[in-house]
Amino acid sequence: MYVLKHGIKKSPERRWALPDRIFFGYGACHILAGTFLEHPPLAGFFAERIIPAEGFSGNHIYVTNGVIAFDYHGYSNRERLLEHHRKGWTSHSAGWHCTIEKVDFDLLDTTELNRRKMLGPDQYLYDAVFRARRFLQRMDHAEAAARALGIATARG
Repeated sequence: MYVLKHGIKKSPERRWALPDRIFFGYGACHILAGTFLEHPPLAGFFAERIIPAEGFSGNHIYVTNGVIAFDYHGYSNRERLLEHHRKGWTSHSAGWHCTIEKVDFDLLDTTELNRRKMLGPDQYLYDAVFRARRFLQRMDHAEAAARALGIATARG
């Protein structure tokens, strides 16, 4: 699990300078998920949110069709993504646990996001939605999803 150096999230310049995977993995996952859902490259996906228990960090938003998931890692088996997240946070914070909820708000609406202590797309140094679109355009979604589904089916 990658841990950001102290102060990066509070510095718009340092946050923006992070590589895409770290930017979308540690603070802008909701922007990536919202951009994915705005013009879905694959049908049937919806957003879910990992909500850590009171007093713990580890919030994360990804999209899923219930079997495979997509986030800054790319496509993976949903259960594998959740287990990876859980292992990372429990190794960092003893007693860490969470709930998983289907997202019922607009992931690109600043007011809705601020209500949940997340930055809106217009609150980053530059255009975070454009950056997410570029990130999404760099992959073959059908092939990557099929590969993740193959892994999911083999494990299932």
